[in-house]
Amino acid sequence: MAVSFNQIVEAVQEALIRASTTWRPDQQQRYQEAIRNEDSDSARWVLEAIFENFRVAADRQVPLCDDTGVPHVFLEVGDRAELPAGFLEAVGEGIARGLRRLPGRPMAVLGDETQRITQSAGLAEDPGALVPAPFQIKRMPGDRLKITVLMLGGGPEIRGRTMRVFHEHSLEAVLAEMVRWAAEGAARLGCLPCVPAFGIGRTNLEAASLALEAMKNGDFTLQSPLERHITAEINRTGIGPLGLGGKTTALASFVRVGPQRASGVRIVSLRVGCCFDPRRATVEL
Repeated sequence: MAVSFNQIVEAVQEALIRASTTWRPDQQQRYQEAIRNEDSDSARWVLEAIFENFRVAADRQVPLCDDTGVPHVFLEVGDRAELPAGFLEAVGEGIARGLRRLPGRPMAVLGDETQRITQSAGLAEDPGALVPAPFQIKRMPGDRLKITVLMLGGGPEIRGRTMRVFHEHSLEAVLAEMVRWAAEGAARLGCLPCVPAFGIGRTNLEAASLALEAMKNGDFTLQSPLERHITAEINRTGIGPLGLGGKTTALASFVRVGPQRASGVRIVSLRVGCCFDPRRATVEL
């Protein structure tokens, strides 16, 4: 199937807006379950306020969070897909238009290498000047093009980590370390309940990519045994929404295990997603 430059621009723009302003049905269902099951009045109030925030954002088409996030794009390209010249340029243009229409919070840091590190040259006023993260591209069967946009805010990034874990030929040893990281990150995050995402790979880059893929594919209502275990252990901390105590410190967990190498360690990457995560939407052309 052939798609045009403008079709891609429009599709990416719509995916970014939808990712930033709406929740999918599985997210809504999980929040409603958490509200029904929460015993703490304070915790239930927080969950209800977050859910009301979602309803307002979706109704008014405004961002779910003031930290509108950095766009991360997954491109799944069919073997027989016919793509136009400038395909990646079209994706970038769709991102820029979506950020302007949203509007995204101005976050593009100006200047040379030193100025960008020190943030001494200020910020671009144009939300569309924000450069998205490097695109991830995968092959899939067929002639379609699938585009997923994830918007990643800053708070969860500074609570995550990517490190080696000595597996000791034991799943329990690896899981215990993963739970410890997630619980420590949740305690410092603030905007709870959290949605931790893990990738387990052979290199730092691969593990981080797998964590992003876990967020791309994760479903709040379809949790694997590994994911259910991690969520339950985090919830046993009793930190609760906004740290006020209660049953719901984590809404769900997403885990993606990739190929592994013969070694005494596993490289694990964690992102401690916030109460609005994962902010994502997918379009298919």
